[in-house]
Amino acid sequence: MSPNEPFDRARTALLVMDFQVGIVANFAGGDQAGLLARTQAALAAARDAAVPVIYVVIGFRAGHPEICPRNAAFSGVKASGIYAAGDPKAEIHPALAPVDGDIIVTKRRVSAFSGSDLALVLRSRGIETLVLAGIATSGVVLSTLRQAADDDYGLVVLSDCCADRDPEVHRCLLEKVFPRQARVMTGEEFRFALGKA
Repeated sequence: MSPNEPFDRARTALLVMDFQVGIVANFAGGDQAGLLARTQAALAAARDAAVPVIYVVIGFRAGHPEICPRNAAFSGVKASGIYAAGDPKAEIHPALAPVDGDIIVTKRRVSAFSGSDLALVLRSRGIETLVLAGIATSGVVLSTLRQAADDDYGLVVLSDCCADRDPEVHRCLLEKVFPRQARVMTGEEFRFALGKA
């Protein structure tokens, strides 16, 4: 799929991943306003085109019983008590608030598929192509892309609707790693392609 090729809207979903208050604050850096504005525009275009919007959020029960002490990446989350039910940092950023008809999926690990019912939701809706936007590029975007590619989904990454603490890692993933398994395009190119569908 080139940036100019239209999407099969009925079989495409936009995944908006980990755009939660605490994660945006920690990972978006100085471009927070721009990142949110570009992602807002992608959301609006998807909704206007009747492309399903699926939010993926990280969340845990009180006390974080889902986190194993051996898990180095998440043991700090458990110790700090963040992203449990009721934590304001776990809320979807208000700039990207869901609307009626959007779906919210809660995951327990880095990939959007880990510990969630995302695969069931996608299968039930006949989705074959995933458009990924998320924070962080080296976290949820990378992990979700790898798993989705292994599960034979068509993949698109919205390059300017992703962010990472490390600009060089972000650049390397978008320019060298992701193009092996996904089509990388900007949010503007995505909106243009939807308009041609």
